[in-house]
Amino acid sequence: MSGFRELGDVVHFRMFTRDLVLLAHPDAVRRVLQDNVGNYDKQTRGFQVLRAYLRQGLLTSEGDHWLRQRRIAQPGFHRTRIAGFGQTMTRAAGELVDRWLDVPAPDLVNVTTEMMRLTLRIVGETLLSTDVSREADRVGQALNVTLQRANEVIGQVVPRPEWWPTPANRQLRAAMRTLDDVILEIIAGRRAGDSDPDDLLSMLMQARDEETGQGMSDPQLRDEVMTIFLAGHETTAIALGWTWYLLSQHKTVRERLHAEIDSVLDGRTPSVADLPGLGYVERVIKESMRLFPPAWIISRRAIEEDVIGGYRVPAGSIVLLSPYVTHRHPGFWENPEDFDPDRFDMNRQGERPAFAFFPFGGGPRQCIGNSFAMMELVLVVATIAQRCQLDRLPGGPVGTAPSITLRAATPITMRVGPRAPSPA
Repeated sequence: MSGFRELGDVVHFRMFTRDLVLLAHPDAVRRVLQDNVGNYDKQTRGFQVLRAYLRQGLLTSEGDHWLRQRRIAQPGFHRTRIAGFGQTMTRAAGELVDRWLDVPAPDLVNVTTEMMRLTLRIVGETLLSTDVSREADRVGQALNVTLQRANEVIGQVVPRPEWWPTPANRQLRAAMRTLDDVILEIIAGRRAGDSDPDDLLSMLMQARDEETGQGMSDPQLRDEVMTIFLAGHETTAIALGWTWYLLSQHKTVRERLHAEIDSVLDGRTPSVADLPGLGYVERVIKESMRLFPPAWIISRRAIEEDVIGGYRVPAGSIVLLSPYVTHRHPGFWENPEDFDPDRFDMNRQGERPAFAFFPFGGGPRQCIGNSFAMMELVLVVATIAQRCQLDRLPGGPVGTAPSITLRAATPITMRVGPRAPSPA
């Protein structure tokens, strides 16, 4: 942010022998992610590291392999297909509230940890029809080790080879074995015909490339499941954590959110059919992701020289796009540091170009699970806020810990208690 404030929409700097260019203007973001997307690939340090763990999933693969996988997977994420997962999401969130309120007095909860556990359970049930919350410590720890190791390697000037017998590398290999064992065992069970539930894994296994008629092999399924597991649970949990934090800091917004939930639901458990009526809940979540986008940085490599906004982008340079920065661009966001969900009122959508807000990326590589994530976020927030209130303990603001994702620098600890319905 400091470079953007001092130098404007284009910030050029060098790291060793490599040129890096931070582009902040929405038109520049559109140029890289959409209009000239063929000139920008994912041969960057961050993606090389992630590729070692996620292998050739949709997030990290490129070229013909990515296009084929995307064509196969796309139907499984159609809105009509994912709508059936709404009940799973609200049931998991409701059972979390039951556990929170099953105490004689308001209790303290680590919201960061609780949201990670919740989204891990949801992605496990919707993706694999498996309640991994029963193994949450083992699976969650394995996912956490994988992400932490990726962060460490990206930050190292000279990365240590993965084959070195260091404690960190041994821990990583054990974590990868755990995740592989869980995923491959479930895939093998499906292949053997043990069950055929209506989940994302079954959709991916049944899907066929429209041009070739081929489906995914077991290694391809493993890569896609691992990507969805890691990306789907981590980023959604982070978005939820920041949303609860911001609501606790802005009581008027929280009261309005509660009032909408009570009016629309009238005590019922929310469902997918209620989503159109929960517009303010959605605006709150979008404003939270504007200020604290879980995927806060996107990197690309310029294959050939390009000119963006009059600035020459050298061939081979690394282009950085940051939702965190662009979401605060004063040319498109009035009082950009303020928390104002009404920025996303439908009547004000025309005020900004499309790429002024891109928490899920954009262009042909936009996150395939964006509709799934937004449905989950709205239903989970509505389910939890309907019955309880989360208040952060007094203290200074929570800082950010930017790495692959934008986690909070310290755990977000809050006091949870039952909430009475809003006055009519």
